Amino acid sequence: MLQTIRDRAHGWIAWTIIILISIPFALWGISSYLDVGGEPVAASVNGNDILERELDRRVQTARIQLHERLGAAYDPAQFDDQRLRREVLDEMIRETLLTDIANRMGLRVSDQDLRAQILMEPAFQKEGRFDHASYEQILQYQGQSPAMFEAQLRQRIIGSQLIQAVTGSELVTKAERSQYQRLTKQQREVTWLRLPLERFQGQDPIDEAAITAFYDANAARFQIPEQVKLAYLVLDVAGLAAKNQVSDDEIRRLYDTDQARFGQPERRRVRHILLTLPQDADAATAAAVLTESLSVRQRIQGGETFDVVAKAVSKDPGSASQGGSLGEIEKGMMDPAFEQAAFSLSVGDLSEPVRSRFGYHLIQVEAITPAAVKPFEEVREQLRGELAKQQAESMFYDLGERLANVVYESADSLEPAAQELGLEIQHSDWIGRQGGDGVLGHPKVTGAAFSDEVLHEGRNSDLIEPEKDVLQAVVVRVVDHREASTRPLDEVRDEIVADLRKERARKLAAEAASVGADQLRGGADWSTVAGEGKIEESGLVGRNDPKLPAAVRTTAFTLPIPAAASTSIGTATLENGDAAIVRVSKVEDGPVETVGPDGKPAAADPSSMLGQLLGRQAFDAVLKDMEARAKIERKALTASAGGGEG
Repeated sequence: MLQTIRDRAHGWIAWTIIILISIPFALWGISSYLDVGGEPVAASVNGNDILERELDRRVQTARIQLHERLGAAYDPAQFDDQRLRREVLDEMIRETLLTDIANRMGLRVSDQDLRAQILMEPAFQKEGRFDHASYEQILQYQGQSPAMFEAQLRQRIIGSQLIQAVTGSELVTKAERSQYQRLTKQQREVTWLRLPLERFQGQDPIDEAAITAFYDANAARFQIPEQVKLAYLVLDVAGLAAKNQVSDDEIRRLYDTDQARFGQPERRRVRHILLTLPQDADAATAAAVLTESLSVRQRIQGGETFDVVAKAVSKDPGSASQGGSLGEIEKGMMDPAFEQAAFSLSVGDLSEPVRSRFGYHLIQVEAITPAAVKPFEEVREQLRGELAKQQAESMFYDLGERLANVVYESADSLEPAAQELGLEIQHSDWIGRQGGDGVLGHPKVTGAAFSDEVLHEGRNSDLIEPEKDVLQAVVVRVVDHREASTRPLDEVRDEIVADLRKERARKLAAEAASVGADQLRGGADWSTVAGEGKIEESGLVGRNDPKLPAAVRTTAFTLPIPAAASTSIGTATLENGDAAIVRVSKVEDGPVETVGPDGKPAAADPSSMLGQLLGRQAFDAVLKDMEARAKIERKALTASAGGGEG
């Protein structure tokens, strides 16, 4: 049948078929013909779409960067997935808005500047220099080609030009500089009283309506995120080494060929008497010191003890008080001339005067420890481990390639790969996008687990190498999946009751602090207001003084400056819920730095920091105005939002 169609598909018949096929393509386009819609959009900024696929990629990149930045301190549980996603989307919206406006203004970036930015990126460097292989590998993992990445980087640089233009336009006047110094270095005399939260805690019943209202208002808090259970294979050097059988013959050969590693060189316990002599001393001076050294030698040979003579005449400050003792030495530790003489003596022998760059020495050997080699039995297990690791490292790359091939060819199961390579299929508990324990906590692994190919298509992941320069490879497979859900009210009722009671206690503590503050303002004495509480006298403190809790400091430095013979009173709520009454009785402004003869401040100029702060404020105001004017629609996480046309 196929051959018949082929034979007749020539001339006018073939052209008729082509025309008939072309009509629907021309009228409705390929996507309509194939019934393929556009990609999901996370947000739109002035008509510029931010795709959900790109948002997913940026969120994954953010996780990787957090992991690399924090290292061992990285805890996935500390980073709420939805919050991270919102923050990344907000950042992408700002970038898109800045790029859109910068493009309208005609801002550009040269190829040279783009290249310089890429070459300076630490992630693409190896041993301090740009590494093209690392560059391509990182982009490949992120699902980007170099052309895609460079286009996006170019847009980000263009957007940053607008930021620099605004922030760099702020100037700091002399009056502003002086005021900044007075305020930033200002000190205030603070007295405060803590009202502990526990004093206001009660066990009164909580209204059921309040519990329900709290549950409804905080649904996101009780949400169980999307989770998966994984089957996974781990190929690493430690696992391979544990399986390697190393024979005693192999260990013996390594021991015999590497004796120097286990050898202990000859050591000698020596003492000396030094008569110093400058290196550039003339012949007469050298002869005089040599004569003196020979005289000392005769005293020792005449019966005086070495250590007594050393304490009396040696000029070596480190050993003279110890009777000339230098302890044990090995070859390579001392001056060559000294060493040659010391290692040619027998125990108890006294050398002739030996000249080194320090002067003339008389040397005596007290004891000799012969050279020795650690016995084979002592280092057997150490060498066994080394050989097993070496063999495992050699095997890793070959097995890694085989693992990648098998999990790709048998994409619906890990069993074939486990059997062929002798690996154990491990299973996880439920884990979310923030990751699990061990290797499952690495963003690269969780990113692969939640990718469309693995999560929705049911395929094995590609080979994942979580850490750069660590010989470890992982393959994951989703065996179970559950969508995000909300914990039922009955399950979280006790948590809500505890929170409501704590919130009620916070309010009571804050009210008590407010009453106490009013009493102080009305002339009441501190001791009357404090009762059994302890009044803290902090004295003069600065804005960042760690002696005070942050909330107390903030209140103290926002209270008005007290009038003469008066005080300013305020309240604060500490992080743990405790309330505080805060009194400021004195304010001392910081000193204004004087200008030196060269026209520059005597100390570090704070105007650059102030300029940066003012520039940032100016840019935030400009950005806020841009966002208000722009048409922004958030579709991925929240309802559409936006202002007018930008």
